[in-house]
Amino acid sequence: MAVDIKLKQDKKNRIIKAAASTFAQKGYAGASVADIASQADIGKGTIYEYFDSKEDLFFAVFEWYSEKTGAAATVSISALGGSAAQRLEALNKTLMSLWDEIKDVFALVMEFWAASSSTWMRQRFQAAFKQLYHDFRSIVSDLIHDGIKRGEFREDVNPEAVAAALVGTWDAMFLQAWFDPTFDPLKISQNFLTVVIQGLTK
Repeated sequence: MAVDIKLKQDKKNRIIKAAASTFAQKGYAGASVADIASQADIGKGTIYEYFDSKEDLFFAVFEWYSEKTGAAATVSISALGGSAAQRLEALNKTLMSLWDEIKDVFALVMEFWAASSSTWMRQRFQAAFKQLYHDFRSIVSDLIHDGIKRGEFREDVNPEAVAAALVGTWDAMFLQAWFDPTFDPLKISQNFLTVVIQGLTK
């Protein structure tokens, strides 16, 4: 039984990764379920054993992408001791180092943003984006709160405001790197974070 469950999960993951590649190449509107099945090397009907529709599969790709970046962020700070500044630097490095891994499918992000404004997927994607940004802001603001508590950061700092600005900056770094192949999001973000930490530090 456990083997069967693992095989099903493996096939589901294969479908999601094939869908991510297909949606990134062709866009949501241009990609068909048949295209995704071909990419996954399975029959078209098999996809409907796991997903009710192309929309459901697209949302599963969004969840896969979000979990991928979110898990990396959580692991990077939970595995590291040291100061709040060091953990912020580790978080920044982990997120920005993802670029080489995700740049080939970053077009998905544009598709996700488009879906958040479409009439028939808006509610589902807006709620998911709201939660995603909330979770990332919480990770950062908790780090800053901890730095204040330890006497490392200034007490007059607003952790939630700084967190919102940093999350927005990380978003913008990836976007600029997508438009400009010469843009190095890791190097630029490290330089920027140095300035932010200097402003936070007592």
